[in-house]
Order: sequence, then structure tokens, then C-alpha cells
Amino acid sequence: MGQTARVSAIAWTAAVSLSAWLWLLLCQGFFWRTDVRLPPRREPAEWPSVCVVVPARDEAAVLPASLPSLLAQDYPGRAEVFLVDDGSSDGTGELAGELARRHGGLPLTVASPGEPPAGWTGKLWAVRHGIGLARARDPAYLLLTDADIAHAPDSLRELVAAARTGGFDVVSQMARLRVESLWERLVVPAFVYFFAQLYPFRRIGRRGARTAAAAGGCVLLRTETAGRARIPDAIRHAVIDDVALARAVKASGGHVWLGLADGVDSVRPCPRLHDLWRMVSRSAYAQLRHNPFLLTGTVLGLLLVYVVPPLALLAGLTVGDPAASAIGGAAWLVMTGTYVPMLRYYRQPPWLAPLLPFTAFLYLLMTVDSAVQHRRGRGAAWKGRTYARPDAVADEG
Repeated sequence: MGQTARVSAIAWTAAVSLSAWLWLLLCQGFFWRTDVRLPPRREPAEWPSVCVVVPARDEAAVLPASLPSLLAQDYPGRAEVFLVDDGSSDGTGELAGELARRHGGLPLTVASPGEPPAGWTGKLWAVRHGIGLARARDPAYLLLTDADIAHAPDSLRELVAAARTGGFDVVSQMARLRVESLWERLVVPAFVYFFAQLYPFRRIGRRGARTAAAAGGCVLLRTETAGRARIPDAIRHAVIDDVALARAVKASGGHVWLGLADGVDSVRPCPRLHDLWRMVSRSAYAQLRHNPFLLTGTVLGLLLVYVVPPLALLAGLTVGDPAASAIGGAAWLVMTGTYVPMLRYYRQPPWLAPLLPFTAFLYLLMTVDSAVQHRRGRGAAWKGRTYARPDAVADEG
């Protein structure tokens, strides 16, 4: 009798997990689809001016593969690049100037903002300095892009055409991250998959929808909107600055679009699990607003949605409970099917899809580690800086 009760509990738990997956499949903005690319666009009669702002801290290793692509943009209007060297110790600023002299292309200005004052994250302080320099040129748009992002030659003109045609205040593309090592294959596609699950791209682009997010590596922002939304001052504390930026723009009445990229790629290598762990754990607890109750709910949710299906299948087969194994297998199958499109987008084999429960468990551990680091007073750490203050996303509610 006791064994029957335990088996029944396994089957019921698996049924809850399967119900969650059916809801995610049908009701979470079709997050699993990867066809949200730049919206329909046409070239404007007159191309607006654009200033590109690149915050950079110790990026000498990646600049040769990224900065020349920005300087080589085939843009019909006036465009200029501002690289803000945020206290680098590896000669980032000097290398940027050398690359500009070697490759030519768009004008490049290299500047340094000095150490950020209290209450500012370093990246946003650098962005603020770059925007301040850009305003002297009176651009219609600002392109905020990271130093590790390489752009196709028509990237800027496509972004501007999409923004003008659709009337968007923000057009952002989720850069295709590097996927070469074993750990990158396991972790990186799942990172974008989980992001899309939290912030379904279709909902972000819908007028009136509350869902707001952007991808910090590639954000085209209307300058007038930046002023109205007080960007970046309004989000100066943010560690997850891209989501905070999109929320500030939507709160000011702006229209935001986010989708996957076809010509915007990150060249930053993260070959080891340690590199990827640090990338996720530095901001995971900030995403949960440093709230232990949200952390507990997230851990339980990850276990229920991702870990229970394979365990229920195995447990059902072990104890001879066909209901538990069938329901667990069905939930695992739905999970696997929703992950395949993202693997295809990253040009990875579909046999990696059944390993998603293992990857999700890794993300669970990274999230818990992020909370532990915060409790130890280390806060979110990046590029040698530690931000102990809660993320501005939490401040903004």
C-alpha cells in the first residue's frame, strides 16, 4: 500500500510537470519558436544619423574580431563610433585607435570616463559618457553595442530601416553567441532558450504588452526616447541593464522590439564551464530581485519542470508504474521538442535536446551560487568590479 502511494505520488508529480509543459508550449508566447527576426522593413527616403556607443573594459582580446566590423558598416547616412575605454589595463583604447587607423571606415573616437561614482555600474557609466559625447553630434539614433559583438556589413542599415518602418523606439537583436566547445554547446543555446521563455519575443514587440526586454549586445535606441526615458540615468544601478533599459522605455510610452539575429555575433569565447558559470551566476540572483522567496520558487520550479520528467520516467520503469513512466516520458518529449528549434538556430545536433534537464540543473546550481555570493557580500562581479547594491530592476518593481 505504501509503495502504491509513493508510485501514485510520482505519477501525480509528473502530471503537474506535463501540465506545466503543455501550458508553456501553447500559452507562453510560443517562446520556443526561433522565427522572430527583424520585422518587415523598407529603406527610408532619407537615412537618419546614428552614433554607435561601445563600452569596453579589458577587451583587447576580442576587439580585432569585432571593432573592424563596426567601422566597415555600409550605412548610407552619417554614422560615427564612440568607444569608451572603461579603465582597461590591457591597452583596449590604444588598440582601438590602431585598428581604426589600419582599417579605416567610420570615424572613431576613443574616450575614457574615469571611475564610476557611487550608485553607478561601470558599464552604464561608460554608456552615459558615450551618449554624452554622441549628443554633440545630434544623432537621431544611438546604437549601443558591446565590444565583443561583430556586425554584418548591413547590420546598421537593417536596424535603422526596421526601426523607421515599424515606428519602434528600440530595436534589439539577441546576438548569436559563440558555440564551439562542449560546454558552450550544452549551456549557450539553453541560455537563450531560457531567456526567451522568461521574455517571449512576440509579447515584447506587441503594443500595450507589459513584457519588456532587450539584448544588451545590440540595441538601437531612438535618441529622443533615450532622453524621455532618462537613459541611462534612470537605470544607473542595473546589473541586468538591457532588461532595465527596455522597461524604462516601455514605461515612458516607447515601443520595443526584440528578436534573434542573423548578422550580429558574439566573438567572446567561453570554452570552460567556469567561464559560463560566471556569466550566469553574476546576475542570476539580481534577476530574482535578491529575494529568497523568489529563489526558493525558482529552484522548485526548475526541479518540477525540468528534472521531474526524466526522473519520473526512470522511477516508473524501475518500480513498474506505467502511468508515471508514460507521463514523465511525455513531459520530457514536449520539453525536448521545444528545445530543438533553438539548437537548429545554433546549428547544433538535435540529439543534444534530451540533455536539457541536465543543463537546467546546472543553471539551478548557478542561480543558487549567485545567491550565496550575494549573501557573502560579493554581489554581482564582472571585469574586476563587484556591485553589492541590488539591481535597479528590483528598485523599479
